[in-house]
Amino acid sequence: MEIRILRSLTLCAWLSVSVLTAECQTSPKSVDAEGHQWWQHAVFYEIYPRSFADSNNDGIGDLKGITSKLDYLQDLGVDAIWITPCFPSPQVDFGYDVSDYENIDPMYGTLADFDTLVSEGKKRNIRIILDFVLNHSSDQHKWFQDSKSSRTAEHRDWYIWRDGRAPGRAPNNWTSEFGGSAWKFDPATGEFYYHFFYAEQPDLNWRNPAVKDAMFEVTRWWYKRGVSGFRLDAVDTLFEDPDLHDNPVLPGNNAYGDPIQDRRYNTKLPEVHDVLRGLRQVADGSGAVLIGETWTKDVSELKQYYGDHSNELQMPMDLMFTKLKFSAPEFRQHIAAVDGAGGWPIYVISNHDIVRSYDRYGDERHNDQIARVMAALYLTLRGTPIMYYGEEIGMKTTPPTLKEDVKDPIGKRGWPKEKGRDGERTPMQWSESANAGFSTATSWLPVPPSYKTHNVADESKDPNSVLSVYKKVLKLRHTNSALLDGSYTAVNESDPNVLSYLRSYKDQVVLVALNMSDTEQKVNFELSHNGFSSARSLLATPKSSVKGDVVTLEPYGIFIAQLSR
Repeated sequence: MEIRILRSLTLCAWLSVSVLTAECQTSPKSVDAEGHQWWQHAVFYEIYPRSFADSNNDGIGDLKGITSKLDYLQDLGVDAIWITPCFPSPQVDFGYDVSDYENIDPMYGTLADFDTLVSEGKKRNIRIILDFVLNHSSDQHKWFQDSKSSRTAEHRDWYIWRDGRAPGRAPNNWTSEFGGSAWKFDPATGEFYYHFFYAEQPDLNWRNPAVKDAMFEVTRWWYKRGVSGFRLDAVDTLFEDPDLHDNPVLPGNNAYGDPIQDRRYNTKLPEVHDVLRGLRQVADGSGAVLIGETWTKDVSELKQYYGDHSNELQMPMDLMFTKLKFSAPEFRQHIAAVDGAGGWPIYVISNHDIVRSYDRYGDERHNDQIARVMAALYLTLRGTPIMYYGEEIGMKTTPPTLKEDVKDPIGKRGWPKEKGRDGERTPMQWSESANAGFSTATSWLPVPPSYKTHNVADESKDPNSVLSVYKKVLKLRHTNSALLDGSYTAVNESDPNVLSYLRSYKDQVVLVALNMSDTEQKVNFELSHNGFSSARSLLATPKSSVKGDVVTLEPYGIFIAQLSR
């Protein structure tokens, strides 16, 4: 079949330049000579600090543990690490219930340990991103402790307090994300307070300017300490309808037995974007980046988080990517929609809240092969990828089999329909030694049996391991201008098995061809017809190659080549 490779290359290159121009209106110190911002060239890596590396052998990971692994991350090809909350917390939701926004929880270390992490990261050109819990604090935070002390307390209006509809009845029908009513009655003051998540996580009142000022100041405090940005947690839940209209009830029940609701009146209100614009102004003053936890139903909704003038989130995560089946047509369609939306794409295939990509895309027989294809896919697309620790070695999701072993409160409440998120938060698998080299003590979550076959030490010795492929793709990404800055053009678009595309920048053109099937595939790319004289392999699986115009791909094969005219 004839594939018109040259069509739209000029248009795509123009679009790429237009997008970059629109998005480079921030601090000059964060922009290179060609107008590319540092985060556009970076690879981000999410770390769940409890589970990454334990330096004091108490079974829980810590900041010194992360610092000890910076050389590994540098060798892997990571440019920035996002650390999920490490602030002081009662740990009701494992750190997403913050009791002090300007300190480090003692289980993870001290502010001095954090400063060391920042400075050691800087030596290796690795930036530090923190997870900022905007929507709520812990009920142990001094603000809430004062807020609940009386109806006239200084911080009373920093949270959302309301009278009930009647004695003992919540103000409306809103339910918590984690089960039950979103309202808790406080007998001391006779009012209910609102909590989108757990009762121990009361929502802040973002309609109060004092709350906004205090939270903006928190970001300034950390920027001065060397933080390069924030991942913004649960941004959609910042505002609620002040009139407390009931949410429409939909058919069915959730894992906790509650009626499913259309959260029309307590999520994604327009005022969210006012806050994002304000946070962006503060971030721009430090050359920092804002990453959004942006769960969206389609690309048009995702596009809103960039802002009408590229003045909101630089990096709203495309979490829709995690919902796709392992299918060339599905990925092709979605990538085209995201790439054509006008913003800089942010691709994610795993995180601490969802089943790991190794299990989600795999089919047990070919998990390693599929993991390698996924690495070649989302690390060669136009945009910025966010990896999740352990993804690079093919870590499995290993949920508990017994309720009494569950640590995640979601699993405790929703068992057995909802088993919680322990399975994707297990300790990093460093070696075949006890506890996978994570700690000499019993780890806070059990190490999965898979650590015997999937660990950093063993995979580093195998040139065809998942880890080795990640390293090769990341090295290629960092050294190839077309992969860093090039436009995206889909080719071979009717193929049900092979996903292929071009990345083009100035005079460089790279072809990426990925076989997403378990049978050998041959694709005639009509290279000579489209003005290319050769295809030089940059990265390929052992039995994938090119001869003339035809690329042969082994089952789940990868072929990435530099095209020459």
